[in-house]
Amino acid sequence: MILSGWGRYPVLDAAVHAPRSFAELREDVRAAQSVIARGNGRAYGDSAINTAATIKTQHLNRMLAFDPDIGQLIAEPGVLLGDIIAAFLSRGWFLAVAPGTKFVSLGGAIAADVHGKNHHKDGSFRTCVDWVDVMDAQGAVTRCSALENPVLFDHTLGGMGLTGVITRAAIRLRPVESAWMVQTTQPAANLEAAMDLFEANPDASYSVAWIDCLATGSTKGRSLVTLGEHARLTDLPEDRARAAFDVPDNRTWAVPFDAPGFALNKVTARAFNALYYRRGSRKSGQQITNWDSFFFPLDAILHWNRIYGRKGFAQFQCVLPLAASYAGLSALLSAISKAEVGAFLAVLKRFGPQTSAFSFPMEGYTLALDFPVNARTLRLLSELDRITLDHGGRFYLAKDARMSADVFAASDKRIEAFRAERQGNGWQNSFASAQSRRLNL
Repeated sequence: MILSGWGRYPVLDAAVHAPRSFAELREDVRAAQSVIARGNGRAYGDSAINTAATIKTQHLNRMLAFDPDIGQLIAEPGVLLGDIIAAFLSRGWFLAVAPGTKFVSLGGAIAADVHGKNHHKDGSFRTCVDWVDVMDAQGAVTRCSALENPVLFDHTLGGMGLTGVITRAAIRLRPVESAWMVQTTQPAANLEAAMDLFEANPDASYSVAWIDCLATGSTKGRSLVTLGEHARLTDLPEDRARAAFDVPDNRTWAVPFDAPGFALNKVTARAFNALYYRRGSRKSGQQITNWDSFFFPLDAILHWNRIYGRKGFAQFQCVLPLAASYAGLSALLSAISKAEVGAFLAVLKRFGPQTSAFSFPMEGYTLALDFPVNARTLRLLSELDRITLDHGGRFYLAKDARMSADVFAASDKRIEAFRAERQGNGWQNSFASAQSRRLNL
């Protein structure tokens, strides 16, 4: 099959297996010289593609057990996060950590150790994972957790599928009183003001900012900072409180075809960013919104990746250490503005402290940007790589599609230990992706 990530770049021809049972999965793993698991294909680049053998887990999608006393769910890797919400939100349970889309598989969320708008308070997905079952190249399954086989656990969370195939996992959900969110949006005139708002609201359960990456001068980094809380019954009008989990479905629409390449340019990007900031500023303040609109606004636009055209797009996401965040972010925004290559989807978040074997987050600020793939933007992305390295930052593998092995090696001192674990446990030859080979993992 022809496969790509959500960014539709790069595109690779791969042998694909889609087992429908544990026995078939074991047979496929044992028969392959090297393999990578693939959930719903929402990693942006080539981290879930192995040209020799890619195993799709879409049919391994059963929820197996739930303990309502502690909110623990046991499920197979192909279960989508949206499936979990659909099954348990009406019972008063929600994801403890929700990434930017609900169309991520459970296995993918664990492999990428995804993060959400609450990392500054609750950390990444690993904080809600009780245990994971991982299949090795011989088909044997090992259960790992923070206490049982902790080395395997630590490298599986954030290891991008390079320690084995996840066969099932136990995660904890969070109790909520409703399906509504109390959302507060505040405009920030520039980057410094945006960061001040993050720092002034450390107790907000959720925080995120849309950032104008093309604004310059005194308005460089102007943003719309959004804070959120799960609405309690006392936050809701009486009619909503009586049916707290009865929220209308979000209206969706689909991008029907690939947009022409000329549609995305510095003029349209600058106009969109200016309009979006003005519109958001007018609607600032507090409002009650449903969970889907708050956590997953882009999911309402089906096939939104088509707006970048046939060549696809590349996402750049880095995290900068707290002390260097302002200088690093300012330099990144200056480079983007100078190159006049605008990003429509630019997101800024504050990360809290995290120590892990190979997961992406560390305390500081993370910036994510989407760019259409062309020679000009690829040159810009290399410049953004350099700026990130100059400020002690690192990169998110779930979003990467084009980074070089040298840049990656310079960004993360943990790579050598991860490589050593892969080599020592026989993972290096058995579990590989196009990304791991590109990055010499």
